[in-house]
Amino acid sequence: MARDASTSVNRRTDIISAAIEVFAETGYYRATTAQVAQRAHISQPYVFRFFSTKEALLLAALEVSWSRMIESFQQVVKSASPERLEAELITEYEKIMENHRNEILLQMQSQTIQEEAIQEAMRNGFRQVRQIVLQAFREAGIPHPEERTMLFLARGMLCNVADAISLPELKER
Repeated sequence: MARDASTSVNRRTDIISAAIEVFAETGYYRATTAQVAQRAHISQPYVFRFFSTKEALLLAALEVSWSRMIESFQQVVKSASPERLEAELITEYEKIMENHRNEILLQMQSQTIQEEAIQEAMRNGFRQVRQIVLQAFREAGIPHPEERTMLFLARGMLCNVADAISLPELKER
């Protein structure tokens, strides 16, 4: 019984990973659950065993990507000195961009999807990241923490664009 539950969790994770890749490469509207199934090496009906709709699959993929970023930033906040906080958050984000590029591309694309549930997932993700950074900047005594948080987030988005269109000079500090 435990093995079946473990297999089920692994399959769900495999499907989400495949969806992140397919959505990032193809775009949400052009991607199909058949493509996701093929990438995960399973049948399309098996995708629907875990996710009732393509939107539910996208929401699960977004949850994975936002959770990774939030958990990573929380770890940095716990361990970084006030003097190194911003630099270490930047370094952590660069690692996420390098190691989980498709998740960042997925988030970028999802910013333009108008379905309310997806918009809400994006608002919640950005809201949580903003709150983590803002609170950390305040506690670190960084001057003008609201403005510095906004600049931090804006630079992150600019780095996303630079990466997506292969224009590295936009990322120069």
